[in-house]
Amino acid sequence: MDNFLNWITAHQEMIYIVVLMIFVGIEVIGRVPSVLHTPLMSGANAIHGVVIIGAIIVMGKAESDNYLALILGFLAVILGTLNVVGGFVVTDRMLEMFKKKKANQKN
Repeated sequence: MDNFLNWITAHQEMIYIVVLMIFVGIEVIGRVPSVLHTPLMSGANAIHGVVIIGAIIVMGKAESDNYLALILGFLAVILGTLNVVGGFVVTDRMLEMFKKKKANQKN
């Protein structure tokens, strides 16, 4: 228990920043009109490219016997890639809705 309390005391500023980021994120997303949620979220999913790069770095720096780091890095690469691709698919489908439909071909 003392180790845990010492860790909290040593990282108190970091904990405050994370809690503040959570509240600010909730406030920012809560004030976005519902019409803009889809483009906002599809664009935010593309930011997961940073997660992919970080996961690749973690996997590259991990020792060969550190299975936890390798498994977590692999899962982060897979899930980050799915999220990036999903974000672009949602954006593409959304942009398709705004294109004019072609007139029926003359018979």
